[in-house]
Amino acid sequence: MAHKKGQGSVRNGRDSQAKRRGLKAYGGQAVTVGSIIVTQCGTTFSPGRFVRLAKNNSIFAMADGTVYFDQGGKRLNVKPSDPAATTIA
Repeated sequence: MAHKKGQGSVRNGRDSQAKRRGLKAYGGQAVTVGSIIVTQCGTTFSPGRFVRLAKNNSIFAMADGTVYFDQGGKRLNVKPSDPAATTIA
């Protein structure tokens, strides 16, 4: 009998960790300044009003308010809860 395992088990024994990408806040949910709304690979969702695109293509809120989508669910926006916050964007 062999005392070593075959080559197949050594090559196939690894897998990468899940990145937990996707929506973190859905339409109608309240967000605060700086909270991440979406983590994504590429630009599946594009930023709209009161949100910005990070270096890793995550989208985060620039004002306290409520998340909503437009353009067929592909553009993310935040409707500010405070009217004085409209001077940001």
